[in-house]
Amino acid sequence: MAPSIRIAPGFPETERLTAVRLFWQAFSGKLGTVMAPEAKALEFLERVMDPGFALGALNREGQLIGLAGFKTAEGALVGGGLKDMTSVYGLIGGTWRGLLLDVLERETEPDCLLMDGIFVAKQARGQGVGSALLEAICNEARQRGLSRVRLDVIDSNPRARALYERAGFAAISEEKTEIFEFLFGFASSTRMERAV
Repeated sequence: MAPSIRIAPGFPETERLTAVRLFWQAFSGKLGTVMAPEAKALEFLERVMDPGFALGALNREGQLIGLAGFKTAEGALVGGGLKDMTSVYGLIGGTWRGLLLDVLERETEPDCLLMDGIFVAKQARGQGVGSALLEAICNEARQRGLSRVRLDVIDSNPRARALYERAGFAAISEEKTEIFEFLFGFASSTRMERAV
């Protein structure tokens, strides 16, 4: 890890909007059709992102340059529920979006930390930030007394899959999106795990 990068729990509240924007840059291709318009998506994310379920990468100035979220039985980086969705999108808009996004939800498992998204600012890519965040997630799992970390990577993101493989994650299974491919922009996701 470059000496100018510091990994810390969550993200400072002063960096909430940066976290929201970084998340949207990373996942708008997958979520944009359902969560559009962008202004509403950003409003929803700002409302529900929980730094208690993330590890942040900060630069020397304390600015957020990357984030790795995780999900436990207690919550997730991007939580919220139907009430939050309808507060932003209205009753009808929030309801159908909530139902569609539920298709992407993954359940937690005993003895496993579920990584729930990782993203790095464009200007910080290629500096070891993603690798440092992956190692920090594995350390988080160990500190919680868990034996493995699980993540899912979509077929349209081979760069992320290569990063995960370099970090010691192995493919376990693949799931097709079937009729939802046109909505989410990917045909399948691969489940990957690493023992910690």
